Amino acid sequence: MPHILKQASLKGYNTFGIEAVAEQLIKVSNNQEVKEAIDMAKKLDVPPLVLGGGSNVLFTKKTYPLVILNNLTGIKKQKENEDFVWIKSGAGVIWHELVLHCIGNGWGGIENLSLIPGTVGAAPMQNIGAYGVEIKEVFESLEAIHLDTLDEQVFSNDDCQFGYRESVFKRKLKGEYFITSVTLKLTKKHKVNVSYGAITDVLDSQSISNPSIKQVSDAVIQIRESKLPNPKEIGNAGSFFKNPVISNDHFQELRVTYSNIPSYEQPNGKVKVPAGWLIEQCGWKGMREGHIGVHVNQALVLVNYGNGTGENIKDLAFKIKDSVKQKFNIDITPEVNII
Repeated sequence: MPHILKQASLKGYNTFGIEAVAEQLIKVSNNQEVKEAIDMAKKLDVPPLVLGGGSNVLFTKKTYPLVILNNLTGIKKQKENEDFVWIKSGAGVIWHELVLHCIGNGWGGIENLSLIPGTVGAAPMQNIGAYGVEIKEVFESLEAIHLDTLDEQVFSNDDCQFGYRESVFKRKLKGEYFITSVTLKLTKKHKVNVSYGAITDVLDSQSISNPSIKQVSDAVIQIRESKLPNPKEIGNAGSFFKNPVISNDHFQELRVTYSNIPSYEQPNGKVKVPAGWLIEQCGWKGMREGHIGVHVNQALVLVNYGNGTGENIKDLAFKIKDSVKQKFNIDITPEVNII
């Protein structure tokens, strides 16, 4: 039987630190408890809200009728050969703990994704990525329970239809499945990715020319800690917006006026532009409105200084979105799930 709390505060279950209440908060630790929690939601005729680490959500309501907290844990090796190892993790495992566990065992491929907040189950939903690596590159499969039929289903890499910070679970199948486990195919013979200059800079400063996966991870952690505020100290969900991808023609037009605009060429001939740079050019960096604002060191991060509401942050996000559209004719899309 799952553990049920009534009229439970959700403040500690979202990294923005937004105060909201779950009329029923159900903590599940295995597949049977997941099904029992879903059944309870059906009997009450309310949509269940599935919550992992709360690092990619913005609560905009004061009350949610039924929240299911994913506490499915456990990490185990499924199989291995000379070159690879297949690791299965419960969806409720903290992502960074999985990264450290794999590095400690000499399994590579996710070291560039160190210190990304959230749980393992949320990682494929938004195809997490950082410093030249996305989870889709090491993703093998996931297991999930359908919220209506309670059927258990396996999704392959292709089934997930991964895109930039998205998957089928953020589009066609949004809100239809509870992810219970994720299996990754990791390397035993590593080829590290230090294509992002910031990693190379950190390694060079330490005179490391042939880095191990742990040294790459340590460099990523150092960079992230220097750029992003700790949610335990100031409420935030990391990067609030996706980096937009625009046509090359549009980019060339912008370069006429903004010669220093940073960019990353994409395989399809389009160009990715850092959302943080666009937001900063619109004057938002370090801006504060009452209890909320934009972080002083990273314009991509919206912050709650203590008593902000989800509606406050949502309103600020759309003001920022509108100003970027007006100045650059670029649409920026929230990466955070606004609920």
